Amino acid sequence: MEEIRELKERLERERPVEWEAFPDIGLYMDQLISYMPRQLIHYGEGESLTSAMVNNYIKDGAMPRAEGKRYSRTHLAYLTALCALKQVLSVKDAGLLLAAASEGRPPQKLYEQFREELDRALDVTAGSLDGSAEAEELPGLALALALRSYADRLACQRILELLRERRPQPEKNRK
Repeated sequence: MEEIRELKERLERERPVEWEAFPDIGLYMDQLISYMPRQLIHYGEGESLTSAMVNNYIKDGAMPRAEGKRYSRTHLAYLTALCALKQVLSVKDAGLLLAAASEGRPPQKLYEQFREELDRALDVTAGSLDGSAEAEELPGLALALALRSYADRLACQRILELLRERRPQPEKNRK
């Protein structure tokens, strides 16, 4: 089927840019918002990133604050990861995962790991697609993909629980 063949090609080809390809100057919020759609694969009219979402990610501690009113490569890297992860995790869990993965590492290394893992995941999914599949095979293909996603989510949720248990809890104010 042509649509499956096109999907397979996009999964094999489209990737977020490398760290060095990010703009090397700070971006204002409107520039940041217009830059981000090119970072991930989209189909249909999915949720677009807004300035309110960016501000909420910062407020929730899922990404660092802007430097003045400008956003750097670090912010682009965090937003790329958050926009991908929030498709399958809550923003809180995505923030926890990024915080745990970034401990003791510069943002560039975290982003490189994110890109490597995304590349691997997209390649595995692309490899499971048969571009010559017929229309009657689509339900079975969708079921297999959904169940793999379910199994991956179960494992991810348990690992996030383990990360939460190992993170120091903020002390509550005592009066």
